Formats: sequence, structure tokens, C-alpha cells
Amino acid sequence: MKVILFRFTDYGSSCLGIRFGYNERLNEIVKSIPHTNYSRTYRAYYVREDICSFGQLYAALRGFNVYVDYSELSGTKKAVLSKRRSGKPLKTKTILPNAKIDLLQRYTRYLEGMRYSDSTIGVYGHFTFEFLKHSGQKPIELLNNEDVRHYIEWAIKTKNYSISSHRQITGALKHFAFFCPECAIDPTQLQRPRKSRKLPLVLSEAEVIDLLRCTRNLKHRTALALLYSSGLRVSELLNLTIDCFDLDRRQLRVHGAKNRKDRVVILAESILPLLHNYMLSYRPLHYFIEGQNGGRYSAGSIRHFLNRSCEIAKIRKRVTPHTLRHSYATHLLEQGTDLRYIQELLGHSSPETTMIYTHVATKNLLDIRSPLDTALLNIPHGVKDTPNLLLSRKL
Repeated sequence: MKVILFRFTDYGSSCLGIRFGYNERLNEIVKSIPHTNYSRTYRAYYVREDICSFGQLYAALRGFNVYVDYSELSGTKKAVLSKRRSGKPLKTKTILPNAKIDLLQRYTRYLEGMRYSDSTIGVYGHFTFEFLKHSGQKPIELLNNEDVRHYIEWAIKTKNYSISSHRQITGALKHFAFFCPECAIDPTQLQRPRKSRKLPLVLSEAEVIDLLRCTRNLKHRTALALLYSSGLRVSELLNLTIDCFDLDRRQLRVHGAKNRKDRVVILAESILPLLHNYMLSYRPLHYFIEGQNGGRYSAGSIRHFLNRSCEIAKIRKRVTPHTLRHSYATHLLEQGTDLRYIQELLGHSSPETTMIYTHVATKNLLDIRSPLDTALLNIPHGVKDTPNLLLSRKL
């Protein structure tokens, strides 16, 4: 299945069009992508670029094993599909020379040959496309570290990219420099900014139960219960097939997780009746969580109903599917589970990654008495009984 991406402008907003020949299955796949609309003018589906970037759209389509042709995005001429109010077509605008188009396509095939995930290929391809576009008509062999610096400065100021995106840009251009030795970019001189060490947000056990109780749809409740009870990443949940479950042994085999690693996680006893109910009601054929017309479920749909359930449960925290994984690890640690077992259950390569949960586990911290409480307890008995005793003597 093949789709062609093109760009047009609609009421001042840049949009990515999705064009393909008549195919009922492909039509359902594209409709399932979040924020997708249909344009009768161009007879194609589209997403606005300020809501869904090229990298996100590319990764979503490749996740459904769809071949994506984005040559029109990086062609020498911009797609002329938008019209002014007067009815006159917009003037074309040069984006990339043919030599850079060919180089970008070969770079994408190089990343595929390196067996990077579809998401990584989409993100790296997008940032490299932006870099080549920013360099204008400058020949490839003259591109150097100074051009990389100018592009990153422009991207951070104009696009307001986060530190995480900054690190991805550096990684993309490092790979590009290794792939394209004819350019003058020295990859060893490209430095990533230091990664932010933010503490993960977790839900309390009571909040998790409230969340599941407020999720009325059986499929949705099963998905959220699996994310929490087994500590799955959302991509791992979407890739689960029905043969991954061993209900007799209460085990779930996760295939091809992050860094292409398999692992076995434990199924909670309390989730087994829910799984049986779901299997009998929906009867999935291949993927455990399937869309309305078969095929893999979308991550955007999971985030959508998760947010809706949080609103119903009156949970004010900013909850994502990964928050349930963080909560799973934190609650295991608070129950006294050894950190090495948690590392194995989560599929972490390094114990340092798992160690971050020691900073958010609160069970032992709550046993620590504050010096303020100790000071108040040590007040002499006569003074302690004074009715007007306040923490501040000046009040």
C-alpha cells in the first residue's frame, strides 16, 4: 500500500496532504490517524503541520506498513494545490535542489538498512530535510559544522524545540555526516546538550483504581489495565498479538521491544477475568488491541480516551500512557521489590535508568520525621499546654 504526501496551504495554515488510489483498507487506516481531516477541494485527507509534523505522520503511516512517498515534499517545486481568494494559483517556491533530494532519499534508505525503527527514521529524515532546506542552494560538499550551528540556532529560536528535540537533531546530523563523507561536517565535533533529568510523574494506587473504574468501555479498560499491571510501553501494547499471552502461567511475552529486546512480564491475577471477557467480546484476530476494522490500534486513540477517563475520574495531573508505566515501577519499589527485578520487568538496559524511581518512591520517605515535628514534641510540657501557642512568636 502506497500513499503520496504533498504540502499545501489552507487559510494560512501549512497542511500535509495524503493522496492514494482507491483502497478501502488504506482509507480506514488514514482515517484512524489523529487530527486527520478530508478536503473536498483537493480530494485527499490532510493534517495541519502545526498539529502533526511530517515525522509524526510518517511514523504513523509506516507503523501500518504503508509505503510513504514524500518526494513531492522535497521536490524542486512546492505543490501548487492552494488557491488565493481571487482564484489565482499561488506561485511555486523552490525547496530543495535535485541533488539534495536524491541525497535525502539515499540517507533514508541508509537508516532503513541500519534497522532503525520507523519512528526514528521519520524523525531523523524530517530534521535532515529541514537542515538541507535551511542550507538553501549551498553545495553539499561545502556544508560544514558552521552550517549545522546556524541551523540549530534558527530551529531553536523559530521552532522553539525542546532539549529532547535538540538532541534528536544532533543525532540525525551525526548520522548524516557519517553517511555523507563528501560534506565537510565533522560528526565528532557535534555536541548534544545534556539530557534533562526530570522526575517521572506517578499516580497513587487509589488514582489508578479510580481511573480504571471510570473507563466504561471494555476495550479501553483492558488497554489501560495492561499498561499499568504489566508496565508496558504504549508501543509494546499496540504490537501485542494474541499468541503473546500465556494465561495458564500468567505470563506475557513482549516481542521486539525497545532496542529489539524480548522480555517476559507477569500478568496480574486480577486482570485475568478482564482479559477473558475482552477476548470473548471482541474476538481479535491478530493484534490483541485492534481497530474497528482490524489492524493495529493507534497510540493517539489511547491517549484520547485516557485523557477522557482522567477528566471523569477528576485526576488533575497530566497523565500519559507512560505515566501508568512509571506508576507500575514506583509502586513495585514501594512494595519492597528488588530493583534488579524491576529493571528486568521494565526491560531497561542500564540499572541507572531504573534508579530514577528511587527518587519518587515515598513509602520509606514518609517514615522520616520532619525536624519541625520533633521540635514541637520537645517543647516543655507546661508551655505545650498554652492555648495561644503558635509557630511564630510575633503573631
